Amino acid sequence: MTHPLSRRTALRMSLGLGLTVSFLGTEAMAADRRSPKLVVIICRGAMDGLSVSPPSHDPAYLDLRGAIAIPPDKALALDSDFGLHPKLATIQRLALAGQARIAPAVAWPLHIRSHFEAQDLLETGADKLYGVQTGWLNRAVQALSEDRSARAIAVAPQAPLILQGPAAYDTWSPGAPFNPAGSRLASILQDLYQPDPVLGPAFASGLAVEHEAMALNANAPALKANDARDFATAAARFLAAPGGPAIAVISLDGFDTHANQGAAEGQLANRLAGLDDVLAGLEKGLGSDWAQTAVVVATEFGRTAHVNGTGGTDHGTASTLILAGGAIKGGGIIGDWPGLGSGQLFENRDTAPTLDMRRVFKTLIVEHLGVDRHLADTRVFPESHDAGLISGLV
Repeated sequence: MTHPLSRRTALRMSLGLGLTVSFLGTEAMAADRRSPKLVVIICRGAMDGLSVSPPSHDPAYLDLRGAIAIPPDKALALDSDFGLHPKLATIQRLALAGQARIAPAVAWPLHIRSHFEAQDLLETGADKLYGVQTGWLNRAVQALSEDRSARAIAVAPQAPLILQGPAAYDTWSPGAPFNPAGSRLASILQDLYQPDPVLGPAFASGLAVEHEAMALNANAPALKANDARDFATAAARFLAAPGGPAIAVISLDGFDTHANQGAAEGQLANRLAGLDDVLAGLEKGLGSDWAQTAVVVATEFGRTAHVNGTGGTDHGTASTLILAGGAIKGGGIIGDWPGLGSGQLFENRDTAPTLDMRRVFKTLIVEHLGVDRHLADTRVFPESHDAGLISGLV
C-alpha cells in the first residue's frame, strides 16, 4: 500500500533525528539463502573528494590545496598514490582488508554546480534535469517486484527523493522513547485517525513498525542525539532481522564547506568522522550480514581544486565515491585519475570526471541485487545504455 508522503510525514515529524535513513527490502529475499544488502549514503552539500582521498603524490596537490591540504604524513595509507583523510579510520581498515575501494574522480554525466539540481539528478537517476519524478531506488524495487514481492521502509521524518514513487513503504523515525502499546497519545491518535481511509491505515502501519523497532533494539542502550555510530547500529538491525529490508539510504548533511573547511581537523574533518562512524555502526549492526552488504557513499558533486579566499572551497565537479562492505571485491581505485596539473583540471578549476556515477549504482543493483539489466538501462536509469557495468566490483 502506498501512502501520500505528506500525510505520513505529518504523523512522524515528532520522532525525527538529524540523520535521514530509508530502507527498502524484499520479503522473498529474506527466505533465500543469499540475501544481499545495499546501503546508499548521500553526503549532501558536495563533499570534497580531494580531502576524502588526498592524492598526496600528485605533484600539484599540495600547492593547489595550501592550508587545507592533507599532508602525506597525516593521511591514512591507502595505496602508492592515494591516502584517506585521517578521520576515516574505519574505511581504511576495511580497504586494507579488501572490503573498501574508492573512485577518486566520479560525477554525474550532466555537470551542474547547483545543489538542488544536482541532488535531483543524483536521486532521480535521470539523464537530464527534471526528466523523472520518482527516485531510482523506488524504480529498482519496482523492477525487483516483477520477480518477487517487495516492501519498503523509510526510517526518517520523510522519505528522500531517491525513495519516492509508486513502490509502497512504511516509515519509522528514531527519537524520544515511545511505547506504542502503552502510550495514551497513541491511543488518542488511533481513535482520531481510525475513520480516515488514509490516515487510519498509515498510523496503524506506523505503530506496527514502532513495535518492530522496539523489539530489535530491546537490549540496546538508548540512542543519544547525534551519535552516528549508535544510530547506524540500530538502523542496521532492521536489515539484519529475518525478513527485514534489503536496501537502505542514509542522508548526511553539512558538506558545503565554502569557508573554514579545515584540513586534518576542522569543519570537514568533523563531518568525515561522522561518516566513518556510520560505516562502523553499519558493520557492527549487520553482524554476519555484513558479508553480503555493499555500501556506496556518494555526493552530488565535488569542490574546486583551488582554495578560495575564506579558507574553503566552492562548488566543483568530480568527487570521490566510496564503496565498502563484505560484498565488495578488493582492488585498486575505480576509474582513472585525471591529475591536477596544468591543463588537467576541468574548466581549469575542478577535478576532472573520469567515471559516470550511474555505472557504479547500476552495477550494484544488477550484479548485487539482481535487477534485470534491460530494466536498469531503460527504467531505473533512463537512457543509460552507454553507462555500462563495471567488472570485478562485487
